Amino acid sequence: MSKPPFGFGPPDPDKRGENEPSDSGGQPSGAEAFNQLGQMLSQLGQMLSQAGSSTGPVNYDLAKQIALQNLGSSGSGDVQLGFSSSSGGDSNTAVRDAAHLAELWLDAATILPAGATTTVAWSARTWVEKTLPTWQRLCDPVAQQVSGAWVQALPDEAKQAAGPLLSMMGQMGGMAFGSQLGNALAQLASEVLTSTEVGLPLGPAATSALLPANIEKFTEGLELPTSEVLVFIAAREAAHQRLFAHVPWLRQRLLATVEEFASGISVDTSALEQLAGQIDPSNPASIEEAMSSGLLEPQTSPEQKAALNRLETLLALVEGWVDVVVAEAIGDRLPGADALRETLRRRRATGGPAEQTFATLVGLELRPRRMRAASALWKLVGDQHGIEKRDGLWSHPDLMPTAEDLDEPLDFAERLGDGESTLEGIDPIAEIERTEREKNKPKDDEDKS
Repeated sequence: MSKPPFGFGPPDPDKRGENEPSDSGGQPSGAEAFNQLGQMLSQLGQMLSQAGSSTGPVNYDLAKQIALQNLGSSGSGDVQLGFSSSSGGDSNTAVRDAAHLAELWLDAATILPAGATTTVAWSARTWVEKTLPTWQRLCDPVAQQVSGAWVQALPDEAKQAAGPLLSMMGQMGGMAFGSQLGNALAQLASEVLTSTEVGLPLGPAATSALLPANIEKFTEGLELPTSEVLVFIAAREAAHQRLFAHVPWLRQRLLATVEEFASGISVDTSALEQLAGQIDPSNPASIEEAMSSGLLEPQTSPEQKAALNRLETLLALVEGWVDVVVAEAIGDRLPGADALRETLRRRRATGGPAEQTFATLVGLELRPRRMRAASALWKLVGDQHGIEKRDGLWSHPDLMPTAEDLDEPLDFAERLGDGESTLEGIDPIAEIERTEREKNKPKDDEDKS
């Protein structure tokens, strides 16, 4: 784990804002000082007014408010701006047309039917609002572990003496977490291209969402037509949605594995004593050196490492399958598809700003490190056994390739041909059809009643 969750740690002097005072001795004027004080008091008042609405370890109302404030007006009008000049209409129409074309092409490349019933163009602000419920599920375990560690470390006498102050400390901690989350979500919202950009189903089920303004920024410098980029990214989003909609165990397992990792975070509070011994009050630099020593960074347990390995393997299998299916669906239809495929591969595998921000939020890097190996495995299975058998592996988690299979894809393909990698009594196509019936059954019963 390269970063402590929620951005805990010393400030980075290389990332000092333009309006922050430097070490060069420059001091703000009297008027500027009063203005800064007024802004600080205003922000503090807003935070305190939000404290009463915080019932958990993170103040999500404050997180949403800060995220939307950081995005400002630039994150609200995206749906009226992106691609209007190139498509002859607004971005909603461009996104729907691109998604429709992508779905037609995908039909011939996979047995999984379309998973999205709605295709929308989101602004950055809409992305924050629509994905916040999932972020709450992911961030709560981290915040509970970190905030609970400090309370548990207090002696019983101190807890009794603190009394109601512990509740106030919890509210202040919730506001601190909410502030960190809000800033991180604003950064993510200004960069992500789709609702599945980080590899998780963050948005509402059966909703395919693209962010046209961010896609337009991403297209700059690629020397590719905007329309090609939009269709390619729409195909990736549609492929993700097919998996999440028709593989019933996938969404839950991805989110549960992240939760398992986060809930295992522990803070060594005994390090506080060691940290205090390293600080010289007369030397401010010693404080920064002590904080950057890593003593307060949450510790990674063996159970967390195992959960991280499972998560990375599953993410690689998801991203590898999407990579192969989209490539086969598009084929030679888009001249720049190969270059765009490689660009997006590197963006996901090397970890862009979105992945770095996620690492700050949850304490882990959500990166499919073995995506290329997974792509090679899915391509090999499809070539040797056909797309029906390849996609049928998603019908049950026990049929899925393992991390060891990514090392030896030929062995996995051979075992699959010998029938050793199938479960008796499980028909992949029948499993998909059964899942569809289960999903539609409550709706049918409601209609009858």
